[in-house]
Amino acid sequence: MKLSKKLTLNFIFSILVSIIIISFISNLMINNKFENYLAEEQQSKLQKICDEINDLYNKNGYVLYQREINSYASLENVYIEIRDLNDNILYTSNNGNGMEGMGGMHRRMMRMHNIPEGNYIEKSCPLLEGNDEVGKLIIGYIDNAYLTESAIIFKDTLTKSFFISAIFTIFLGLGTSAMLSKSLTNPLLEIRNTAVEMRKGNLNRKSNVNTSTVEILELSDSINYLGETLAKQENIRKKYASDISHELRTPLATLKSHLEAIIDGIWEPNEDHLNILMKEIDRLSTLVDDLKNSFRSEELDLVLNKTRFNMSKELRDTITTFIPLYTKEGFCIETSIEDNIEITMDRDKLKQIMYNLLSNSIKYLNEGGKVFITLIGNKDNSIIKVADNGIGIEEKNLPFIFDRFYRSDNSRNKNTGGTGLGLSIVKSIVEAHNGTIDIKSKYGEGTEIIIILPLNN
Repeated sequence: MKLSKKLTLNFIFSILVSIIIISFISNLMINNKFENYLAEEQQSKLQKICDEINDLYNKNGYVLYQREINSYASLENVYIEIRDLNDNILYTSNNGNGMEGMGGMHRRMMRMHNIPEGNYIEKSCPLLEGNDEVGKLIIGYIDNAYLTESAIIFKDTLTKSFFISAIFTIFLGLGTSAMLSKSLTNPLLEIRNTAVEMRKGNLNRKSNVNTSTVEILELSDSINYLGETLAKQENIRKKYASDISHELRTPLATLKSHLEAIIDGIWEPNEDHLNILMKEIDRLSTLVDDLKNSFRSEELDLVLNKTRFNMSKELRDTITTFIPLYTKEGFCIETSIEDNIEITMDRDKLKQIMYNLLSNSIKYLNEGGKVFITLIGNKDNSIIKVADNGIGIEEKNLPFIFDRFYRSDNSRNKNTGGTGLGLSIVKSIVEAHNGTIDIKSKYGEGTEIIIILPLNN
């Protein structure tokens, strides 16, 4: 069942049940209250009749005329009987016929409205002279005589009003439920269609919903964000595939050309030519290892060999091995390393971090280039900063600098070479040690990398 139909049916059912319950209870309570009110009024009227006849009986010297009693009984639609203290009947209305002599029109009216005719009841009142009882007044009446034609019309009108109101409310509920269902389902259908298009591969499809419902707007924004993220991941995946094929193609092409030259007899398999082949094989091995380490970044914490060691000494030793290489290229390394910083981490991974950073920096230094390395510690963390005055990185490239295979020099100049995996691997190692890495760079002026590592892991 469609959501719109399900919502509409549920709304209608809820409205219908609510209206029936409210109408039934309200009608029942109002009718009961109204009938109770009429019954109380009837008892008040009977008591008033008793008082008036008692006054009239006293004023007339305890004598009443039959005509007066009949007239009073007919006017009030009751049966009247007066007895003495010995229970002898002195006066009676309607020639003593009781219920048969009264309420004929009332009974016809009750039958017309399908209401029970009621029961004949007698009410006894003492006739008093001062405080002395001199006789007894019997008033006979029909128990539901208070249901006059006006009262019945009022009750019927009330019931019809509830019925008409219920019908009107149902139609109003139908319209409201249809509008509400449409306002909820149309945006959801748009979001669903967007999701279907994304599943088919159209990641540029956007969900544009027109609604004031906050949750639906958030859902629409989420599906749009998901599409944008998937599109970015798809572009990255395609770029990875292109970069991997490019990185592998170059050494493989070199190996193939050299081997073909040896097979064709153009080159002799001497030491120089074999060394060239070995270098290309080493390059392939390095690329494969870097690729494996990069894609297994989430598993690094499983293979870390953590020990407690002097980070300051280890950092100095690692930097010392690079000084000849920098000197040979006409560059220099300056350091400011705080002494005796103890850390718990994988010692080899620290070396790998510095190896990647220093190897990366040397590729982008200009003539007379310089790298400045600092290490400071506080109560909880160690902070490594590697800053250079090289060519820097354009601002547009900074968000992608830690992505696998990403290189800001799209021309793939062999002089700056590399696989584009170095910074990605560094980031993976740092995060595996619960640390953070950040990069600041200004194109044409240089780059600074800040690494924060917890002293206790």
